[in-house]
Amino acid sequence: MAATLPAAGNAAAADPQRLTVDLKASEGPVMLGANGSLYGLSDDGVPSDAAMEPLKITSISQKPEGGAQHPNGDALTVSKSFFRTGGGEINVMMQDIYAKWPYEDLGIDDYLPKVDKIAKEVSADPNSERFVYIPFNEPDQIWYKLDVSDQAQYEKNRDRFFKDWKTVYQRIRAIDPDARIAGPNEAAYHTRLLKDFLAFAKRENVLPQVMTWHELGSGSLRDFQAHYDDYRKLEREAGIAPLKINIDEYANRRDLSVPGQLVQWVSMFERNKVYANMAYWDAAGNLSGHVVRSNIPNGGWWLFRWYAGMTGNTVKVTPPQPNTIDTLQGLASLDTSRRQAQVLLGGSAADSDVVVRNVPRSVFGRTVTATVAEAAWSGYEGQHAAPQVLARTKVKVADDGSVTVPLRGLHKMSAYRVVLTPGGSGTPSAASVPWSASYEAEDAAITDGKVYTQGTVQNANGYAASGTKDVGSLNQPGSRVAFSVTVPKDGTYDLAILYGNQSGGPATQKLSVDGGDPVTVTYPSTENWTYRAKKDVRVQLKAGTHQLTLSKGDAEVTLDRIDLTSRTGAPSASYEATLADIGGKPSYDYTSSAGVGTGSLVLRSGDKAVFDVYAPRDGYYTVVPRTSAAVKLSLHGETVTAAPGRPLRLYLVAGNNRIAMTSGHSAVRSLDVSGDGSAAGTLTYEGAKATLAGGAKLVDSPHASAGSYIGWLGNSASSTAEFTVDAPRSGRYLLVVHYAHNDRRDNGHAYNTDIMSRTADITVGTADPVKVTFKNTWSWDDYWTVGVPVDLAKGANKVTFGNASAWAPNIDRIELGRVVG
Repeated sequence: MAATLPAAGNAAAADPQRLTVDLKASEGPVMLGANGSLYGLSDDGVPSDAAMEPLKITSISQKPEGGAQHPNGDALTVSKSFFRTGGGEINVMMQDIYAKWPYEDLGIDDYLPKVDKIAKEVSADPNSERFVYIPFNEPDQIWYKLDVSDQAQYEKNRDRFFKDWKTVYQRIRAIDPDARIAGPNEAAYHTRLLKDFLAFAKRENVLPQVMTWHELGSGSLRDFQAHYDDYRKLEREAGIAPLKINIDEYANRRDLSVPGQLVQWVSMFERNKVYANMAYWDAAGNLSGHVVRSNIPNGGWWLFRWYAGMTGNTVKVTPPQPNTIDTLQGLASLDTSRRQAQVLLGGSAADSDVVVRNVPRSVFGRTVTATVAEAAWSGYEGQHAAPQVLARTKVKVADDGSVTVPLRGLHKMSAYRVVLTPGGSGTPSAASVPWSASYEAEDAAITDGKVYTQGTVQNANGYAASGTKDVGSLNQPGSRVAFSVTVPKDGTYDLAILYGNQSGGPATQKLSVDGGDPVTVTYPSTENWTYRAKKDVRVQLKAGTHQLTLSKGDAEVTLDRIDLTSRTGAPSASYEATLADIGGKPSYDYTSSAGVGTGSLVLRSGDKAVFDVYAPRDGYYTVVPRTSAAVKLSLHGETVTAAPGRPLRLYLVAGNNRIAMTSGHSAVRSLDVSGDGSAAGTLTYEGAKATLAGGAKLVDSPHASAGSYIGWLGNSASSTAEFTVDAPRSGRYLLVVHYAHNDRRDNGHAYNTDIMSRTADITVGTADPVKVTFKNTWSWDDYWTVGVPVDLAKGANKVTFGNASAWAPNIDRIELGRVVG
């Protein structure tokens, strides 16, 4: 079941653990330092702008242009989309110019010409001041072996490193006098080295502007605070003013994508006001495992969206067990101008009380609305809808100035957000939480399969799995997993299957209910058998106990867990206006807590609210503004006037959609969105409808929607595919391209998967061509979508795909939907 607030008057479980928030103990402005990523971007458009912009990313780390370490992720190339979406600064991992891992040690004389080239290119960039040079990566292990225990050997290695550090530092500064340089960038924290390094760098006038090291063990959740405190002590002893710190690689595979793990890391970095970038264990271009495909959020993405929504100052949080691995941890903020307090927490399944102390009456009044929501784990490649609101409760502030929010039925892998806003008059709408239950595959009846253990503290670089176990080796003819499930009533249930598909193409299983006729479940490819994704299907069940059996189909699939959720209608979500991103200076009105409970955002001329709206698939949705007056909504380059409470039919792309709202004067409670993504009214053109030229040809495939796709497209100016589309009226449309490709270039790295993106130039009528990036789909037979806004004239329009210099993706079909349906 989902986490809940206990009903009023119910006796709570004995001694719930307590996470205490002190709103009076400010830690300084919210910095958002911990949301960075190493190789989080692979190309301009991967991830999408709509996936990056809401996260307000403060720093990323990427390779220099043309670096041989990986096939993509070049710093200057990805800087366009990073800066376009409000990103902060880019760390240039200079040694990633080398091809091998660990880097081939060819001596400093080989490295210096490379340093010159990098510095010249970065300093010539119009945004050069937003780049940081990192000359050495993990010198404690690579090239210099600074982690040796023998003191004499250490000193010899140290002196070589210090000499090279000074040489490279001065070389960069000779080319780029204003350069910011970071280091020493150890793989782990070494107080011996840092003490020596600070003394040397101060004496020789080669101090870094940013101090960097890595926290890459599960023990970091326990040890980082001591590392940080020790480092600041070393600075003081050396007479050095506090340097900016960037922990430019953090977290293990078992942490990435898991909200309940990530909140533990984020809380300790934000508390100490340091910047931090998540590690690059797998593929580039997904923000370290938090963007599905190019534009789709998973549970981890929503945690970082919440984090980005924190404003004002962070305040002191006292967890039940500070600096302890895999325990309840959290961070909190107070914004007195917005009159909001927010708490993010997670990491434990135990019953918990969030106790917020010193709630200022001058800011909140005598009552508050407490809104509780959950960001669950959906896998690395599993889509996650807008977080479920579990409770909206009006609570009286106690005489001692505290508010207690009890949380029960927590999930260890989930994160939770508690928002406090002034109570005002009225009553918030009760949260509607459908019945749900989860069943672990390892607890089911298994035939011809094997239980594996994944992602434990002891094996921190194993991939995350629900309950740390999954069921694999389901590769025999009789392999199956039978789940015994019990549902409360007759009806339709959403069945979510957490899986891995290692077969190198779409794979199937047979799903049967109580031994009835099986239906085929098709699973898209995943990076590997432990890189978890989520498949959603529907089942009809009568009240009582049933056996759901997943049997081997045409390839091997690994099973982790299934979730059953009662389906009560089309998916819907209310996006609270007072928690939206804003532009201008709107005001916050909490006189009434009706509706979503968090009051109203009052927009006037020059103000803007931006909502991040999730869509499970490309198609039309019903969008209703809960406003006091007419507003304008902008989406995909189209603007439409919306009347209060009146539904609009808008085309949304799969994943995140940024909808901006403006008004001359309107109080806005929420933007309500519902629907499954209707295709009614869209135009569809299969690949066979295109006119092909210059070597592009139709290729038969059982996985394409109509049995064929357009292949061999591009790599020549003459190789094109031209569709003629008939628009019923002129205006702004979404062109949705169904495509596949599996371009890879294995650079020989020990653990990264070096997938490539492809591009296509899309020309509509006589307009200039638009270059669109298409991320690798993990196999040649898995079709994903990318949505491109285009303008069509009424009647026939030519839509042409090509790429004069490289191969374009294979195209299955295209769809077009007018933005305002």
